[in-house]
Amino acid sequence: MKIYSADTWTLDELREQVSDAGRRTILVPPADSKTGVLEVFGQVLDFPEYYGVNLDALNDSLHDFVDSVADDDQPPVTMIWQVPAVYRADRSFGVVCEILQDAEAYAGRDLAIIAVCLP
Repeated sequence: MKIYSADTWTLDELREQVSDAGRRTILVPPADSKTGVLEVFGQVLDFPEYYGVNLDALNDSLHDFVDSVADDDQPPVTMIWQVPAVYRADRSFGVVCEILQDAEAYAGRDLAIIAVCLP
């Protein structure tokens, strides 16, 4: 997982780089609380209705998502997660980063994750 400041790259520049690399982009919009972050991931990645909106469910559902990416015969995915400063101060931020890093390692080439730290 790569972490950038919003001052380093704009979202448009990152999307262009992802596209130039032959990958699809999934943009995860900002949320300022643990619950908000879990809900946004569930919505953007179209997790099933039984998604538990907790950290364990995020981990499990990300692995299922990665399996579906590997099976869909589409280009690999780069997820761009926008992270506001208020959420980076939340204790769950580090845990979510670990879950994302684990999913990225599990996926191999099929998933890359970029966190963009917003001001």
